[in-house]
Amino acid sequence: MQKITLSLLLLITPLLGLAQSTAQYSVTFESTWSQATHPHSSGSLPSTAHWSRLVGATHNENVTFFEVGGLATPGIEDVAELGNNTLFFGEVADAITDNYANQEINGPALATAAGTVSIDLIETTSDFPLLTLVSMVAPSPDWMIGVNSLSLLDSEGAWIEEIIVVLYPYDAGTDNGPDYTSPNMDTDPQQPISNIQGVVPFSSEPLGTLTISLEGILSVEDNSLQSISMSPNPATDQLNLQVPNADVETVSVYSALGQLVYQQNMKGSTALTMDVSNFKSGVYLVNMLTTDGQTVVRKLVKR
Repeated sequence: MQKITLSLLLLITPLLGLAQSTAQYSVTFESTWSQATHPHSSGSLPSTAHWSRLVGATHNENVTFFEVGGLATPGIEDVAELGNNTLFFGEVADAITDNYANQEINGPALATAAGTVSIDLIETTSDFPLLTLVSMVAPSPDWMIGVNSLSLLDSEGAWIEEIIVVLYPYDAGTDNGPDYTSPNMDTDPQQPISNIQGVVPFSSEPLGTLTISLEGILSVEDNSLQSISMSPNPATDQLNLQVPNADVETVSVYSALGQLVYQQNMKGSTALTMDVSNFKSGVYLVNMLTTDGQTVVRKLVKR
């Protein structure tokens, strides 16, 4: 597998040594593409500047959907040139059939050059810990941003709490157009995917960032654990925990440094109100142990 060439800033929390089987993540794409960050000779970006849908898959090491230095697949070519995801999703479906991937990700588009969009929930298992995401720089001949086979597990097999990926433009190697609105000029022969940071019309500045955040962990495939809810989150004074369909025995809250700051025996109750007013602002892990030994971990943000 290729090494990811994007700049990665990792905030890694070992999650109390729990290498769980299923994790839930959210993804936020913040675009910084503008005339100020990437000055165009015309004095402005195209009036139609936008991003196509943020699409991808969770998968294992047996499949690579794109890589710098490799040739774009028909699906990646369609995403990069047209913002069309049909062929790409066909490639993901084939990988799912082969047990190389476990889900297609069909995120939102961003209708403006700069701005923010989010994918609220991506759920994957430790058998499919890699994340690939791509989006078209639109309009463009064949330019895109993306992350390839990004591992959501750390070197010890624990789910990573947060990954921030700094994004730079890629050329898919399928069209020779030199500017955003250049007419179609197929590249023949097709060229490898390349990083075009600093290549006109782009400056050396990033096009944006992806923030991939752990939202929860399930120890097993158990639908009853999905019913557990915490609100409000972020919390200021109180946190309400509802466990209508799961028999939670003990609730423990740990700081990001692994310090136990709260523990309560549920004693068969299906609801718990926690006083978090004395918690310092930051990220906490709420660890819920069921009577049959299963564990659910959810992230709590204290304001």
